[in-house]
Amino acid sequence: MKLELAPSLLSCDFANLGEPAKELIAAGAERIHFDVMDGQFVPPITFGDKMVKDLRGLGNANFEAHLMTRTPESHFEAFAKAGSNTIIFHIEATDHAHRLIQQLKGMGIRAGVALNPATPAEAVMDICGEVDQILVMTVNPGWGGQKFISSCLKKIEAMRRAAPEIDIEVDGGIEPCTLQKCRDAGANVFVAGSFLVSRPSLSEGLRELRAACA
Repeated sequence: MKLELAPSLLSCDFANLGEPAKELIAAGAERIHFDVMDGQFVPPITFGDKMVKDLRGLGNANFEAHLMTRTPESHFEAFAKAGSNTIIFHIEATDHAHRLIQQLKGMGIRAGVALNPATPAEAVMDICGEVDQILVMTVNPGWGGQKFISSCLKKIEAMRRAAPEIDIEVDGGIEPCTLQKCRDAGANVFVAGSFLVSRPSLSEGLRELRAACA
């Protein structure tokens, strides 16, 4: 599987997200990860589809909208029109995952399903053949800078055994050491935010993560 980096803008300065997005794309980020929070599914509120739209012209990276929202399907059209290549919804936010996957695919959008640390892998086993990617949260969603939950590694292993061909993405507490553990467990797409802003530059942080992929 191709290993890809999906830097998140969550830990960047919201007053000027264009600059970090440009820097990350120029540094070779395959994806830009948008953490969309509604204040209901998770306590914080971040941003909406306009942020994706305003940044879409900066480069050709895969823009993925991670909808940490109630009724995620009500936002699909807006984020698709804004330029999202991938839209990810949480399995915990719907009783009709198959229908939502079909809705996204009918729109020509890559469909992703996320699951929280306390949600077992079995919750998404029946849809592995339908989705383009599974996002395994390795922290509880809502805030950046949390500590990596190592028990999620077994979940990644189980998902890779069940779905050898799809993208398995991890999000939360990702830095070089935890990236390698997730890679060894079977993940191939890595979201990082707080680690990147802790480095001298976002580009340097991305290089360190790239080296950890090797």
